Amino acid sequence: MLLSAASGAADAFAFLCVGQVFAGVMTGNLVLLGASATGAGEDGVALRVVTALAAYACGVACGTLMAGFPQRALLLGEVVLLGVAAALWGFGLVASYGERLGLLALVALAMGVQGRVRETPTNYFTGTLTSLAGRAAAREPAPGDVWVLGRLGAVVAGAALAASAERWWSPGAALGAVVLVAGATVLEPGWRKGSDTGKPRPDRGNPAGAA
Repeated sequence: MLLSAASGAADAFAFLCVGQVFAGVMTGNLVLLGASATGAGEDGVALRVVTALAAYACGVACGTLMAGFPQRALLLGEVVLLGVAAALWGFGLVASYGERLGLLALVALAMGVQGRVRETPTNYFTGTLTSLAGRAAAREPAPGDVWVLGRLGAVVAGAALAASAERWWSPGAALGAVVLVAGATVLEPGWRKGSDTGKPRPDRGNPAGAA
């Protein structure tokens, strides 16, 4: 739930502060890319979307190659990436357009790593919501559905946290994601190896998992 909240915080920060694109919700970015191809949206949004997509893919690749490492090590790496991004933003070191692209790349890279830390999805939830709604319609609730609802609520809470910080204390807008991932790192049990090496789960929001 902490990682889910961190995902909401990171995406809200990227959207509100970096340039109306997402750091972890790649489906939304693909929609923005298609819309920008017709001239819709802000100027330069296509470049920001491509930057986020590329950085996220690199993060996923890094997380996959580090699948044998302890999960806590991957989370620590994510904390470092988000911490650097928060420091750059908080100290006002991001002024030019190119620097904003670099900041976006850092956050998207962190979200890509997070996407491979756990089998349970913590930064993309369309498949999760679809599975939950399907079970509810079929009246076949699963024992863990309360946690599914908790993760969905955590995303909203994390986004609200980042948006509130951006409104009332803009230099701290990126700190929420750092603190939440750091909390998840502390709670991570031991130094067990990453468990995201098997087949995708049905609720991971991808065609392979659904199949």
